[in-house]
Amino acid sequence: MDVTRELLAYYELDMEDARIREGRGRWEFWRTQDVLRRMLPPPPARVLDVGGGTGVHAEWLAADGYEVELLDPVPLHVERAARLAGVTARLGDARQLSVPDESADAVLLLGPLYHLAERADRVRALAEARRAVRQGGLVATATINRYAAVHDMVYLGLYQDERQREAGHAALRDGIMMSPRRGFTAYFHDPGEVPGEFADAGFAPVEQYGVEGAFWLYGDVNDWLDDPERRELMLEAQRSLESVPSLLGVSGHLLTVSRR
Repeated sequence: MDVTRELLAYYELDMEDARIREGRGRWEFWRTQDVLRRMLPPPPARVLDVGGGTGVHAEWLAADGYEVELLDPVPLHVERAARLAGVTARLGDARQLSVPDESADAVLLLGPLYHLAERADRVRALAEARRAVRQGGLVATATINRYAAVHDMVYLGLYQDERQREAGHAALRDGIMMSPRRGFTAYFHDPGEVPGEFADAGFAPVEQYGVEGAFWLYGDVNDWLDDPERRELMLEAQRSLESVPSLLGVSGHLLTVSRR
């Protein structure tokens, strides 16, 4: 992906790792883990984690026994991920993967599609993932939902700020989200457009999973996440709702999976 000065500056603040390890961001992390553990081939399969950041998912994948290679365009991320046991990390671009054809059992893109504003670049990244995965292998992507900004602004009490409100409604119109807080542009998908991008990259039909459901918007979500018993109940509840078409857009994030 194009690593702009603004994007690099944000990621060099090293806040993203903590974002999904703390507070309500843990719900995104645990739900992503929950879905992937059901979808991935059994270890010791080889997993290519494209745009894997500091290795927040690569870490648990390696602990589960997978052979994990992480590619990311941010030097700080690669440096941190390379310290993780069982993880190989190096610089890389989702649109031009420096790996052999059919060299992975699964390819994860749990961030790159956020930062590819042009559809052609997103399809190219998906086509590269398809090239890199073996026949029958899994490709899984994460996308930010088109409606996430407005939902999040209301939850956080930011919607009354005119600049925030305008940015959220701009994302509703065309998917382009220019974050006043973070200073870089991201792309927010409508859930219905993701299958078309997969199809144009040569994939068979997809399966889609709402990550957070509506629970990330609940005021007491952290109380539930802090309590292991209630957290498991919440995971169970979202599993029962995760692929209901009318609810996919309520989640902050969407996981889409297909096989070559």
